[in-house]
Amino acid sequence: TSNYELEFKTKSNGVRYLLVNATTRRDAYNEIVGVVGVAQDVTEAFKHDRAVAAMANELRQLVDTANAPIFGIDVHGNVNEWNNKTAEITGFSNDEAIGKHLVSTFIVPQLRNSVDNILESALSGKETSNYELEIRTKTNEIRYLLVNATTRRDVENNIVGVVGVAQDVTEAAQHDRAVAAMANELRQLVDTANAPIFGIDVLGNVNEW
Repeated sequence: TSNYELEFKTKSNGVRYLLVNATTRRDAYNEIVGVVGVAQDVTEAFKHDRAVAAMANELRQLVDTANAPIFGIDVHGNVNEWNNKTAEITGFSNDEAIGKHLVSTFIVPQLRNSVDNILESALSGKETSNYELEIRTKTNEIRYLLVNATTRRDVENNIVGVVGVAQDVTEAAQHDRAVAAMANELRQLVDTANAPIFGIDVLGNVNEW
């Protein structure tokens, strides 16, 4: 057997990790008389790998349970990250979202070209902050997200995708649109009123007619 990982207990009750090659031992008549193990002590590397795995698992939990929508795509634009908050606000579970094309599946049609441009920029290393995104939910509603699009790289610094960390600003966006609609309606009422309406500024100059 080659490269078998073995845990050895030491005299002080510690554990050492060995990578072992187990070779059959034979006598002069080719009869098997035992086994010889040639090992490499990989304890430090093993501990390092465990620490890295633990850190990766902790980061995964932080992403999954973050109180902010976090989603990501690969270089082809397909979803490969979709945390619990994103699932909550969109209604699409992780299983339903992973592997789907982000823009064509979840972005409203009128914004697809601009979102494509943002993602293409991030895939070339140019990141974008505070971009307002309209995402369509499973029930066909619109949620407004303020997104930071960050380039994702592998250990060799190659670009492998984009991660979006977002803030759900739906309530604020709906409020702003309602205020703008009311202001526009009042402007129309003033302009079309069946009575003379005029106004001046503090210097007495006409600013409404």
